[in-house]
Amino acid sequence: MALNIPGLVSLSMFFMLTLAIGIWASWKSKRDQQNRNPSEMAIVGGRNINFFIGLFTATATWVGGAYINGTAEIVYLPSKGLLWVQAPVGFAFSLVIGGFFFANPMRSKNYVTVMDPLQETYGNVMGSLLFIPPLLGEVFWFAAILASLGATMRVILSIGSSLAIVVSACTVILYTLLGGLYSVAYTDVIQLVFIALSLWVCIPFALMNSATESIYYTATHQSYQDPWIGKIEKQYLGRWLDDFFYLVLGSIPWQTYFQRVLSTASPGQAELISYLSGLGCFSMAIPSVLIGAVAASTDWNQTSYGLPSPLERGESAMVLPLVLHYLCPAYISIVGLGAIAAAAMSSADSALLSASSMFAHNIYRKILRKKATDTEVLWAMRTSMLAFGAGAAGLAFYSSSVYDLWFLSGELVYALLFPQLCCALFIPRTNTYGSAAGFLVGLLLRLLAGEPALSIHPIICYPACALVNGTYSQLFPFKTFTMLLTLGTIVAVSYLATVLFQRNLLPRKWDYDLVVVTTGHLGPQQCLLWDAPCTPPKSRTISHSQTFMAFSSHILCSPQRRQINV
Repeated sequence: MALNIPGLVSLSMFFMLTLAIGIWASWKSKRDQQNRNPSEMAIVGGRNINFFIGLFTATATWVGGAYINGTAEIVYLPSKGLLWVQAPVGFAFSLVIGGFFFANPMRSKNYVTVMDPLQETYGNVMGSLLFIPPLLGEVFWFAAILASLGATMRVILSIGSSLAIVVSACTVILYTLLGGLYSVAYTDVIQLVFIALSLWVCIPFALMNSATESIYYTATHQSYQDPWIGKIEKQYLGRWLDDFFYLVLGSIPWQTYFQRVLSTASPGQAELISYLSGLGCFSMAIPSVLIGAVAASTDWNQTSYGLPSPLERGESAMVLPLVLHYLCPAYISIVGLGAIAAAAMSSADSALLSASSMFAHNIYRKILRKKATDTEVLWAMRTSMLAFGAGAAGLAFYSSSVYDLWFLSGELVYALLFPQLCCALFIPRTNTYGSAAGFLVGLLLRLLAGEPALSIHPIICYPACALVNGTYSQLFPFKTFTMLLTLGTIVAVSYLATVLFQRNLLPRKWDYDLVVVTTGHLGPQQCLLWDAPCTPPKSRTISHSQTFMAFSSHILCSPQRRQINV
């Protein structure tokens, strides 16, 4: 195929527009930065993001390249179909649940990242361990997005995917590095609008193509392949439910979501944005569903693509750009390519900002250099952006394995991080011992369940484990089972540790959940310790089994390792 010059020019203009908006947003953030914490401005936008900007960027959290491409692919696959398209409903429910349960406690306490309540409750050591799965997930996600975008450009523009990966990565890294959340949020607006308009412009041409049969007929009748409505066989119901709960609950404990929640002006606004973005996320999947249905209803032999079909060639993951390229006029397919590029970049910048924010705030500031200035933290964030971005771009050249690694990382976040976050926010008596035990149990169970995509054979074969084409497949909802077992382990071991320390069955020196309360320069203050009035000394240490209440400053110190000045 010859190089698509008009498409290349159009895409270059789109990239330049996105970069210009990102640079303008970085200038705006510097203008608004007066008397504000510079690192907080980069991570959560100074907590003054406009409501409508916040709504657009929250919707764009999950509406990325994999979202629109993956939805079309699942609808197209004869073995799946529309009934297996769980992401739109799953992500919508995830955003609604996040707004109802998590947005208010996170925003009202002015946390900066999703790792803050975990480090506050379980200490910096456990926090650093819990940081690893989401970090790997964000980097692999960025790499998978770049790989998908490179493959799409190869189909429509006939350019090398390596060039597309490098240019896309450099563009995203540059504007995210300059403006932080401001750049990400404002570019999300133009990207989301472009996705919606571009795909809807392409759909009528694809539907009316002479090679395409009526999607209403092919939804329930076999034509060129099985009906695209799909079906859920009884033996796969457990897997279907497992995947659904994974999307709903496993999508909550990600910094990409909480970055938007924590940037709002108030907890009420954070809740409202979560609810409305759930509706927006669901509606953005409709064009992809229609395109997948078109692909399943097309006689590819009547197009220049020819036979065999995308399914037989192993190109079902590229079905959306293939429909745009072979079933739409050239100038329309170029518009559709812009939608795919916009979707990819809206997810890539979020992943990059998320990973660098957690590293700078939770690892560099709280562990590596506790006395670091805000400017130093900001530069640590920028440096980590370059490192993570370069690493993701390098991984993007191994696209298939990167997708598999991202899925495994996401499942670890679901199994390990979600129960830890729930306990930190809603079960205050949990402690570091419970957290560590839950982490080990969840990690071992998930790894021992195997991963066929990575050729990891299962050690634990759950009920309904089947050998299909030489590969073991877990049909039992083991991901949700692992998450629930992790949650139960955290609560049970925390309670057991509390009882053992209260009864002096374990030495106090092993009690790592200590609260150190200092009176600072204010002098001694009256307090109540175990219902007995006292005047604390300059510094007082109490164990996690006690409760310390400083009435003069209205502070209730819950059991966790931290230092509080009263």
